[in-house]
Amino acid sequence: MLQLNVKNETSRLRAVVLGTAVSNGPTPTIDEAYDPKSLEHIKAGTYPVEADMVKEMEAFNQVFQKYDVKVFRPQTIENYNQIFSRDIGFVIDDVFIKANILPDRERELDAIQYVIDQIDPKKVVRPPEEVHVEGGDVMVWNDYVFIGTYKGSDYKDYITARTNMQGVNYIKEMFPYKIVKEFDLVKSKIEPRDNALHLDCCFQPVGTDKGIIYKSGFREEADYMFLVNLFGMENLFHIEREEMYHMNSNVFSIAPDVVVSERNFTRLNNWLRSKGITVEEIPYAEIAKQEGLLRCSTLPLIRD
Repeated sequence: MLQLNVKNETSRLRAVVLGTAVSNGPTPTIDEAYDPKSLEHIKAGTYPVEADMVKEMEAFNQVFQKYDVKVFRPQTIENYNQIFSRDIGFVIDDVFIKANILPDRERELDAIQYVIDQIDPKKVVRPPEEVHVEGGDVMVWNDYVFIGTYKGSDYKDYITARTNMQGVNYIKEMFPYKIVKEFDLVKSKIEPRDNALHLDCCFQPVGTDKGIIYKSGFREEADYMFLVNLFGMENLFHIEREEMYHMNSNVFSIAPDVVVSERNFTRLNNWLRSKGITVEEIPYAEIAKQEGLLRCSTLPLIRD
């Protein structure tokens, strides 16, 4: 049995589900685009091709092997995008929560059923249908659970609004001993530079007391200030609009002192190193074109 344990974003990783780009399928049509960034690349003819994405994910896998992390991969669904395993489920403490994702992505959960079968069934939950919550919006940080949401009255009109307030309340009820703090995120269907698809598109903790943050990703300044007060301004690396577009906050921690990052994130990677963090740089710019990056591709199961 897998003894799940995820209490924060950065403790030493022992087991993870890493998505796959194998048999990724044809480039989506304009009507099939889930997010404005994919749409932009579909229109421009620059949407990533499978061979490049497979290569990028293999580079990620190699880093996990280097650090002796147990890696599970989804079973292959022919001609289907299975890169972003963070969307389909997440672990808080020792509980695996299946996400209520867009209905046509349900098959992605079936593809990791062999992993879920290794977990105590009492520790696997599925929220009711009206509860929307995706892993990219959920961050466990010791006593806190940070959750990205969208509070606009036009929630249902936004395919980019992925976690609703019912999702926030569900987590509050399930983990009454945690401080659950929601963040109202900026959404756009048409401009990827103004769309925080998930919380990890505009914020992520690194190390033991630091974080990467994009101030304009939050609809309310009070939400941004909450994180400033919690982490301290001097411990936050502020990314700019274009860096947010390239997903600079979507790196992935293998340990408090080891971060996997995209090799083009020069400014961020230099800052991380200046804080004593080892940066494992890999190519991931093609996958980034789908408005997801390293954190999105992973579903951590066990950390120390």
